[in-house]
Amino acid sequence: MNLFFYTPLCLFLGLLSGCATNQPEGEGDPVSLTVDANGYPRLAVANPAGDSVILQSPAPSVGSIGFERDGRATWVSGSPTSQEQTDGVATYTWATDNGNVTMEINSGNGEDLTLRLTTDSELEGHNHWHVNFAADSEEYFTGIFERVVDGDQGESWKDGVSTGLNLRGERVEMHLKPTVSAYAPFYISSSSYGFFAQGTWPGVFDFAKEYPNTVQVSFEGPELEYKLYLGKGVKEIVQQHALETGPSVVPPDWALGPWRWRDEHFNETAYFDGTPKNAPYNTDIVEDVLMMEAFDIPFTAVWIDRPWGPGVRGFDDYEFDTERLPQPEKMIDWLNDHGAELMLWIGPFVMGDMADYAEDNNFDLQSNRWKDSRQVLMDFTNPEAVEWWAENGPGKLARMGVKGFKLDRADGEKLQDSLHLTTHAGTTYRENFNDYPRQYVEATYHAVQPVLGDDFVLFPRAQYTGSARWGSMWAGDTNGKPEGLRSAVIALQRCAVMGYPVWGSDIGGYWGDYTQETTKRWLGLGCFSPIMETGPTNNEGLWNNPEDPVYDEDLIATWRLYSKLRMDLVDYVSEQAELARETGTPIARPLFLDYPDQEEAWEDWQTYLFGPDFLVSVVWESGVNEHRLYLPAGERWIDAWNPDSILEGGQYVTVDAPPYKTPVFIWEGSGRELRDLNALYQESLEIAAKRPDLAALEAAEEWE
Repeated sequence: MNLFFYTPLCLFLGLLSGCATNQPEGEGDPVSLTVDANGYPRLAVANPAGDSVILQSPAPSVGSIGFERDGRATWVSGSPTSQEQTDGVATYTWATDNGNVTMEINSGNGEDLTLRLTTDSELEGHNHWHVNFAADSEEYFTGIFERVVDGDQGESWKDGVSTGLNLRGERVEMHLKPTVSAYAPFYISSSSYGFFAQGTWPGVFDFAKEYPNTVQVSFEGPELEYKLYLGKGVKEIVQQHALETGPSVVPPDWALGPWRWRDEHFNETAYFDGTPKNAPYNTDIVEDVLMMEAFDIPFTAVWIDRPWGPGVRGFDDYEFDTERLPQPEKMIDWLNDHGAELMLWIGPFVMGDMADYAEDNNFDLQSNRWKDSRQVLMDFTNPEAVEWWAENGPGKLARMGVKGFKLDRADGEKLQDSLHLTTHAGTTYRENFNDYPRQYVEATYHAVQPVLGDDFVLFPRAQYTGSARWGSMWAGDTNGKPEGLRSAVIALQRCAVMGYPVWGSDIGGYWGDYTQETTKRWLGLGCFSPIMETGPTNNEGLWNNPEDPVYDEDLIATWRLYSKLRMDLVDYVSEQAELARETGTPIARPLFLDYPDQEEAWEDWQTYLFGPDFLVSVVWESGVNEHRLYLPAGERWIDAWNPDSILEGGQYVTVDAPPYKTPVFIWEGSGRELRDLNALYQESLEIAAKRPDLAALEAAEEWE
């Protein structure tokens, strides 16, 4: 039996009045539903922008559509037992040994389709839905998450890791894991279609790993609803998805300049070089500010990580620890006088007296203990809890003058994952698990926006569908080894595809291995990222390194080079953030979004566009001083390090790339110029060669 829809007037549904059925399948059929050789339904959806999207069986024992309970799979087979058309929705029902399975196909607007699967099965248990898509042998898939590969995050920067942007051959759990935690149940295919699973239940994507010809998609929940983006190019799919799940925030201009942070700020009696401290504020903050100003390294924000409050974990009651951070409000004024805003780390839990109050009023979720200390995790589905937390937490800090918040710990370190526990809203903890980061950043936004208007930035490390409406994005606790930098280059571009355009990584890495060479490379990536934030650098300034040279003039000069250049780019980045909000176009993006017809644009994942006008290629390996990169065809490209060199696109080129020199090219048609980068670097070397006198710098300050 061949059920199909064969005229465009049928809008993919084929059962409208006057549209015939039971006709032979033809080349112009938008959608056809047949039975394959294994006896399972085969759904082929015509895609005007590429190959048809096909749901099909990958093996005799595995169907195209099914559900699972308690490890037992039920696959739909044969032709539908019933079908109907109501208000533009085609409905098909199959009888199975475990109840009826119904598929609804809604054409919506244009050529996209929404498909919904339900069952009336009375079997007890929890559904896992399965749909299987055909995959061509060379088909490319990306999106889904920022990690390079699934599993422990260390797998993403392990020695010898080879996966790039392309997820073909990978299996990914759509279930948040700390700490590299940006996820979205959305992918694009090089065959010019996109897939997006609605809802927040956990799932699994298998991109031709188990079966080389199949993408297997599985999601939990009472039903599965997903959207197919069709009839447009990959860039247009990314734009549409970003707008539908956003639009994304536009940070204030100060948040687009260079930031400085350390993981911990100690208040010592002396600075790094033994100079006694006489300043009234925290030693590390004063040292950073005075040293950066002495080197003429621009900075627009200083970010204080935990611990900054009292208590065992430095986070009790959203109060400052005045021994660690004396005179916090005067310190904020002092930073503002030096052109910088203050940002603070926060978590989705409360400690101290606030923890007692939250538990007494049922504002909490049951949670895992963190570092053997008591934290009470907030239930952001409870409006009363959100209002109380906003007033006494981030809102209070905003009224003190804090302009930015790093939102940590919402990605599974403390969350419990249960089908039996429920939130205030009635959702199970398991359904709530992936959505919790979005709830967290939304609650924080509404806490501080009434106080600060648009003059603030939120920087969460965990993301899920809808998060981009409320905050930008921090790329988690990435190892500082070269492969950590490699993972950040991939994360930047995956997040661009997923709809998280305002992204930044910890320049130099957060933990683990630290090398000056990799940090120099990372400074180039940071400059040409939507957010540039330098740190934590082993809780030391870049003038006090753990290995020789401890005072690294070249590292300081490289920092100054890219910080000065970043200040030149702030207006440009702001324009691109506005464009991302208005059109869904990511700020930084893979080459293939703009040049999908060029095979090399899919292959060279180390090279990306920063807005439409700059092409950037990041070298991540140690000991490499030359770099080969692809310049897209159809354009002429100006070498930013050698502006007299204008190269035709459509070729790979090899350029000099010592650690301080990130290859950058300017699209000739842009009219953009960068300052003389070689002269700026030489000037920076000369400045870095003169070690600042901290005692004199401190004495020159007018302390209150």
